[in-house]
Amino acid sequence: MRLPENFIQEVVERTDIEELIGRYVTLKRTGANYVGRCPFHNEKTPSFTVSPQKRIFYCFGCQAGGSVITFMQKAENMDFMEAVEALANRAGLPMPKDSGGQATDRTTPRKRVLEMNLEAARFFRACLFDPRYGQAGMEYFKKNRRLSEATIKHFGLGYAPNDFGMLRRHMHQKGYTDDELVEAYLCARSQKNGNVYDIFRNRVMFPIIDTSGNVVAFGGRVLDDSKPKYLNSSDTPAFKKSKHLFALNYAKGVCAEQMLLCEGYMDVIALHAAGFEYAVATLGTAITPEHARVLSKYTKKVIISYDSDEAGQNAANKAMRLLGEVGIEVRVLKLTGAKDPDEYITKFGAERFRRALTESRTGFDHKMDAILSAHDLTVSTEKIKASKELCALISEYHSPIERRVYTAQAATALNMPVDVLTNSVEQIRSKRIKDIRRKQSREAEATLKNFGDRINPDSAKSPRASSAEEAVIGLLLIYEEYRNAVSAGEVELTAENFVTEFHRSVFEEIMRLHESPSGFRFELLGMRFSPDEVGRIERCEMARQQLSHNGPEVFRSATEALRDAQRMQTLQEGDLSARLEYLRNKKANLHKGKADTQ
Repeated sequence: MRLPENFIQEVVERTDIEELIGRYVTLKRTGANYVGRCPFHNEKTPSFTVSPQKRIFYCFGCQAGGSVITFMQKAENMDFMEAVEALANRAGLPMPKDSGGQATDRTTPRKRVLEMNLEAARFFRACLFDPRYGQAGMEYFKKNRRLSEATIKHFGLGYAPNDFGMLRRHMHQKGYTDDELVEAYLCARSQKNGNVYDIFRNRVMFPIIDTSGNVVAFGGRVLDDSKPKYLNSSDTPAFKKSKHLFALNYAKGVCAEQMLLCEGYMDVIALHAAGFEYAVATLGTAITPEHARVLSKYTKKVIISYDSDEAGQNAANKAMRLLGEVGIEVRVLKLTGAKDPDEYITKFGAERFRRALTESRTGFDHKMDAILSAHDLTVSTEKIKASKELCALISEYHSPIERRVYTAQAATALNMPVDVLTNSVEQIRSKRIKDIRRKQSREAEATLKNFGDRINPDSAKSPRASSAEEAVIGLLLIYEEYRNAVSAGEVELTAENFVTEFHRSVFEEIMRLHESPSGFRFELLGMRFSPDEVGRIERCEMARQQLSHNGPEVFRSATEALRDAQRMQTLQEGDLSARLEYLRNKKANLHKGKADTQ
């Protein structure tokens, strides 16, 4: 069911776009707008713009754009109705009801999953504190992990009994169906006989809570030698593993200066219990670019505390690269005498761990030590290999100051002249820049040809028409008078003039909204188009706004170019003689027009 358009407009008007997006992006004012690093792709130079006056955002890098509703859709993986409801709740607006007294919004899959997760979390917690079911889980937390009852309750820890259907039966009593439980990844369906069974069994349970306080997923650890040791929720309508972090809901308020990134749930819980409440962990997966962007919203510096084994060090190297790409200062914690923070604090105490934090090393120091320790510098060939690896490493740093400092460190460690290493670093960097430019040139060429355009695939077949359509749509978005002219028939323009299906549908929706009682509002396009499609529509508007001449003569010229492109496209599907006749007539009309003006 559709929401009233005036209600959507009120939601947008009551939402402070700067304040909302400022929760996800560090914004800086530049004139009437704000700029920052885009939360939807990795970038070093800010290309993300927020316009409070127009109530829109746009990224010149990845072309994401739209209203506050579109932003919520992309940032929180919501559909249009979910985003409107979230913003309405935030603004204190009740969702409108239809004549039957029911909310016009359907019961959304995401909302339903969140309700199920909350009920499941209560179930797991009740089982843990019930001696009939949770004794083994309580012994694990209290005896093996030395957690206090207060810490157990603080994190909402629980226990899943060793029963194939206990959670399922409980959830049935609460009104949830098997299909819903499977969708929420609380149950699974047997491929052999179709029976539905509990996924989490005989495991201590860790609820994953997002920054809004919703239980979005679960992690479960076995109490025996079963495999897998840890079992984590798969992606659901309420959860995306690649963007959530364990305990960020607690850490977000105390991590502005620094954050600790760990590997496991228990490391984080132990650190929080010891007073280090700015610790978080990824959820059974390696860090992703999305994780890095999330972290960059909350902190300036991340201290990586991964296991000291080879797998842990490889994971640390990946984390350093991804965090560095989003502008975070990265340091690496080296713990001697323990494999992880939990064990270190147990052995040496919280104060010793605090001192270790102050001695954490830069990412470069960590990588340089790893390279030097892998080679015997007394052997010439090994020393050459080490110097090449270090020069390649230094060349990756964007700042010339960093390159100079790190080159001096490497020269001292290798006992080599600084200028020799400097020349090598700059040669590697120069080659890398040339390779990147060649790649960008190829990508730009492909983009210009509209290859691989998933939003408007017709543009590859009709690039001229698509370009003319973008110009017309951009002008219609900006100027009400042009929409009035089309609506009144003063300008010859109809949906049939559009060659590409996507632009045709955009034109039809713009004019439908313009002629509706509430009038055209950009945010209403989100009811029909996806967030990526809204971003493409916003690109049309931004491209026109950057041009200095957009007067009536420009609009008439653009519509004429569109009609010409549409006629040529139609003729191309006919025979050659018809196309030649059309071009001769067009040329004759141009000459006649010039003569009439003389």
